[in-house]
Amino acid sequence: MAAVRYDSYTEARAHLKDLLDAAAQGQVATVRRDTEYAAVVNADRLRYALARLCPSRAEVVAENGGWSVFLPGLPVAADGATLDEALDETIEALREYAEDWQNRLRDAPNHRENWGLVQLIELSDNEQLREWLAGGAG
Repeated sequence: MAAVRYDSYTEARAHLKDLLDAAAQGQVATVRRDTEYAAVVNADRLRYALARLCPSRAEVVAENGGWSVFLPGLPVAADGATLDEALDETIEALREYAEDWQNRLRDAPNHRENWGLVQLIELSDNEQLREWLAGGAG
């Protein structure tokens, strides 16, 4: 099956079903608008790829009768009395980071490269993030 490419927003809008169907089937599906070029991809497929391209590298430490989880290089850390609580708090911290990134950090030099991570967070449910944090692909 050939790639699906539309050279204008108007053309893509007229063929939106075809564009979305192509993305769902894993075909290359693109839209050009002025000088911008966008790919339309199935969210589950994108999440799957991002989970493999962005390993969590989470570090888990047992200390003072509780647990701490942090992600080196990111302003994300959490504590809990149990490992499950610490992971739940880490997931919440990841969601807060993704929101902050969307609202104000995306153009900051030390955060702009975290686009893939933010996409992964936004496309994941809590169980997928928990598995990703534990070192699985989620």
